[in-house]
Amino acid sequence: MYLAKIHITHKASILDPQGEAIKNALHRLDYQDVSNITAGKYFETTLTSDSKEQAEATTRSICESLLANQNMETFLFTVEKVED
Repeated sequence: MYLAKIHITHKASILDPQGEAIKNALHRLDYQDVSNITAGKYFETTLTSDSKEQAEATTRSICESLLANQNMETFLFTVEKVED
């Protein structure tokens, strides 16, 4: 079995209103050294793939077809073997 950890964030060219709201709130709480913050989504999925390569291919396909809006978001993931 494999565990995929998926991070999805807005592309750099896309406005992130949630991140801006968090940054403004942090500034009001006197965390003035915060210059940028990006909000995103995090997913974990367990795969019963036969190999790490197959698990990575499946994870990429899941991200491209469902989890990430490729016009606005980008994704990164890791896949690690886990014990049954």
